[in-house]
Amino acid sequence: MNPDIRRERENASFNTEILTNILDGGPEKTRRRREIENLVISDPDFQHQDLNFLSRSERYDAAVKKSAQMILKLREYGISDPEEIYFYKNVWRGLHQEALGLHFVMFLPTLRSQCDAEQRKKWLPLAESFKVLGTYAQTEMGHEPLDLHLGMFLPTLLNQATPEQQDTFLMPAWNLEIIGTYAQTEMGHGTHIRGLETTSTYDPSTQEFVLNSPTITSIKWWPGGLGKTSNHAIVLAQLHTQGRCHGLHAFIVPIRCMRTHKPLPGVVVGDIGPKFGYDEVDNGYLKMENVRIPRDNMLMKYAKVEPDGTYVKPPSDKLTYGTMVFVRSMIVGESARALSKACTIAIRYSTVRHQSELRPGDPEPQILDYQTQQYKLFPLLATTYAFHCVGQYMNQTYNRIIGDISQGDFSELPELHALSAGLKAFTTWAASAGIEVCRMACGGHGYSRSSCLPDIYVTFTPACTYEGENTVMMLQTARYLVKSYTQASAGQQLSGMVDLSSLVEAYKLRAARLVETAARNLQMDMQHNSKEDAWNSTSIDLVTASDAHCHYVVVKLFAAKLGEVGDTAVHSVLSSLALLYALHGITQHSGDFLQAGLLSVPPALPNLPAAEGTPLPAAAQRRGPGGLLRLPR
Repeated sequence: MNPDIRRERENASFNTEILTNILDGGPEKTRRRREIENLVISDPDFQHQDLNFLSRSERYDAAVKKSAQMILKLREYGISDPEEIYFYKNVWRGLHQEALGLHFVMFLPTLRSQCDAEQRKKWLPLAESFKVLGTYAQTEMGHEPLDLHLGMFLPTLLNQATPEQQDTFLMPAWNLEIIGTYAQTEMGHGTHIRGLETTSTYDPSTQEFVLNSPTITSIKWWPGGLGKTSNHAIVLAQLHTQGRCHGLHAFIVPIRCMRTHKPLPGVVVGDIGPKFGYDEVDNGYLKMENVRIPRDNMLMKYAKVEPDGTYVKPPSDKLTYGTMVFVRSMIVGESARALSKACTIAIRYSTVRHQSELRPGDPEPQILDYQTQQYKLFPLLATTYAFHCVGQYMNQTYNRIIGDISQGDFSELPELHALSAGLKAFTTWAASAGIEVCRMACGGHGYSRSSCLPDIYVTFTPACTYEGENTVMMLQTARYLVKSYTQASAGQQLSGMVDLSSLVEAYKLRAARLVETAARNLQMDMQHNSKEDAWNSTSIDLVTASDAHCHYVVVKLFAAKLGEVGDTAVHSVLSSLALLYALHGITQHSGDFLQAGLLSVPPALPNLPAAEGTPLPAAAQRRGPGGLLRLPR
């Protein structure tokens, strides 16, 4: 081990094992995670050549081969718990890129969630046995060719399929007989899903749906795994029956022959070509011309079409957004993980890199000793811990609300939809920008792919666009906030003793003031203009309000997490990081806090530890946080 890193770890002010247990959710989860990860690390089947020197086609071929090996290994080891599968995939993904991602992440969950009982009986056995390989055509990049199968196809089956549909589709999807993807995004429409043009018209004479891509802009575009891998897709299309359009609904559409893997009649499908990143993933296009599927292939856990064409609407119009909410909630956690990887690389590099001199004739110091380097990296380190807490909260909240939905309670779904949209945007913007800061903090070496930083960036930064373009996501949250707005909150002056609870309150009042400002401006504009024009003219205020609301949620959840930490040393270092995150946010948005009356210029600004032109707080300067150079293992 490098002596500089060893020294930093030995000087840590806390027990890294205790912190690791906190991040994992307890000692037993840490033990089990390490056990599963070691199955990958010690497996000779997963040793491979450097992918950086392979062509795009070769990278795809290698990804498909290794993905199939991964599935077989999971079965061999009997790993079926979703969290344990994630542990295995997380380490495996560090060694390889996966080919069947959306089959697991979207295709199978969609079958489970939106199929009725008969549909699950038909489709799940095929998809789980990998006889049907699915995708889910949305803005569905997928990290690997099978990512949408795992992350969107399977979850949609779980959440929207009836029990019968799950019996049909879920097991085949799990066994990779069905390889699925998730097909929503089109050439002409992405985030604005109501504008999607693909149609599914019910024919009662044959009890079939007829799917068409009526325009060039209606061609499905981007789904991962669609280009070469998948044989099924969960397609979002405008449902037409009895002469009426009932909006978007999900349909299981076979796209390739199960025997020959050639496109089925009426299906035009292929790869969209090279991209900024994701060389291993076959993002594809899909055009349909009078493609007929049985009535049972519509996901009918909630909305239904009777044999005679009668439409039975769902109990909530938000139910079709269930898979998107699920994925957006996952993206919040992925933001923390991506930024944590970049921070770990940059801080470790800054520990071992010696350059220049603080005083003439002195040995070259570690570049981490420079205040400017600390100012770049330590706030980002604090951000990773904040986002980790938010990711845990979103996962727990999603699972709780999905449980409520299964009991017929839809009351919290609109709030979850709004919160997941805003936090998805807030965390991905911050993480994407932070990864680039980490890359630049490593100088020329950060530009080399051997640093992994370019790969982390090009793999993560599309998250700012897929599953909802971030500005639009913020406006969705703003719509909910304006709707929920009742009265202004009176601002209060920060006390001279800055503590975390007062900072949480400051963020709350700042958000309340900005929501109030946006709501009032919108109401005033609506007195002279149409609702649509008023919304557009105040959209900057609305995005600012949403950003402030999400910032408040992150600070609040980070502070709340500290209450669960019993170890004094770990609590101390996490408290320092929480303060650093909150105070750094105040320096970035000091104008908002001043206008809200939460800061008074003469006494407060000179005392802000991370204010521009002043050093970081002593808690951040201590080399104790250097113990965080070690990724929990």
